[in-house]
Amino acid sequence: MLLALDTPLAHIPLASSGNFLVKPGIGLMIWTLLVFGLTMLLLARLAFPRISAALEKRQKAIEESIDSAERTREEADRILAEYRQRLLEARAQADEIVQRARQVGDAHEREAKEHAGELAGETAQRAQRDIETATQRALQELRQEVADLTIMATEKVTRKTLDGADQRRLVQEALHELDFSNLGASQN
Repeated sequence: MLLALDTPLAHIPLASSGNFLVKPGIGLMIWTLLVFGLTMLLLARLAFPRISAALEKRQKAIEESIDSAERTREEADRILAEYRQRLLEARAQADEIVQRARQVGDAHEREAKEHAGELAGETAQRAQRDIETATQRALQELRQEVADLTIMATEKVTRKTLDGADQRRLVQEALHELDFSNLGASQN
């Protein structure tokens, strides 16, 4: 295997029996340790404080975010509890309003029924009075008609004209023979 001269490994002899990585040299180890120590010193002086500060800042930001989230959660829990309490109060008020509305509706219904009953009673009484008045008027007219018919029948039977006293007597007798009390009672 041939190596090109421009490769960094070109100065290593090809015929060596071992690999340089397996047999490190003391000089290479010292230089590696010095470079490592110097790198660690530079990192400890320059990079690690900045990294540590950035990590601490990040940790504080996370802690503040956690605290803020906890406060927000507590506030949300408080608001939720307050909302639930208000919702319960609103439901209780709504139930109370519905109950009052039912009571008012029932009262109005009772009042309307009572008023309708009173009106029906008044109407029935008025109708009863009207019926009684009409019955009395009809009975009076019937009596007058009976009296007139009696006078006409009597004049035709006797073929003479009756004077006022005879007419009254005949009407009274005819009316006493008719039973108008049953006629008035059957109308009621």
